[in-house]
Amino acid sequence: MSKLTLGSYPHLLGFEQLERLLERSAKAGNEGYPPYNIEQTSDFSYRITLAVAGFAEEDLAITIEDRQLVIRGRQRDDSEGRVFLHRGIAARQFQRMFVLADGVEVGEAVMENGLLHVDLSRAVPETVVQTISIKKG
Repeated sequence: MSKLTLGSYPHLLGFEQLERLLERSAKAGNEGYPPYNIEQTSDFSYRITLAVAGFAEEDLAITIEDRQLVIRGRQRDDSEGRVFLHRGIAARQFQRMFVLADGVEVGEAVMENGLLHVDLSRAVPETVVQTISIKKG
């Protein structure tokens, strides 16, 4: 069975990038750590909230790489000289990626009560009507 692509539909011109975007977002990972919420805060803005308890601001890095918002966390190992009878709080690193559509910009990031909030905004698209003249051949 052949793979169905957007290029196989003759009325969808120039959507190859969308197909690559869907493939990339499917590969972004579904590991589940850390848990996160995505909420729409207005018609043109969003907020991603990650539960990053135990991470300090300097343990986190937020970058935009090829239209992907990448949030990484790496805790310092401060267990030297300590004896744990039980260690149930994981000190592991993570990487969360979110694919951004064209026109979506990353605003500020705020750390509050173990939650990292990253605000996003989408530019209001303009309606463009263009008339194409027909030349005689």
